Amino acid sequence: MHNSEAMALSAALLAVAGELTQRINDGVVARGFEGMRPAHGFAFTRLAPDGATVTELAVHLGVTKQAASQLVDEIVRKGYAERRPHPVDARARLIVLTERGWACTRAAEEAAGEVVQGWVGVIGEGEVRALRDRLGRIAPYGPIRPAW
Repeated sequence: MHNSEAMALSAALLAVAGELTQRINDGVVARGFEGMRPAHGFAFTRLAPDGATVTELAVHLGVTKQAASQLVDEIVRKGYAERRPHPVDARARLIVLTERGWACTRAAEEAAGEVVQGWVGVIGEGEVRALRDRLGRIAPYGPIRPAW
């Protein structure tokens, strides 16, 4: 593959990722979860299912502990998460999603389904499944986080 082809593929993947992120967030907001930003969704992917400390969240998001702490303060204030005692480390607090946080996560899942269904209309279900499988082979375990 020539560099120009690689760059075109890179640009297409980044454009799709950006559009997908925005459309999921728009779908979440349209479902009544006002004030949500894509950064919240990226944090939710780390908090579900078992919670995380602020330090773990910072590593996941690729931000400072202070930035992660501010994000946690915001989602706690909005009722999407709560701080609990850590089950193993008495010095740490575990940040977990509340029922409102889980409802928001379900709304994001529904919005993602709508976006992907649109792709099915363009390239077909088999091609979408093949795309999912191939991308999963390239990046099977990478964190779902923004490229700040």
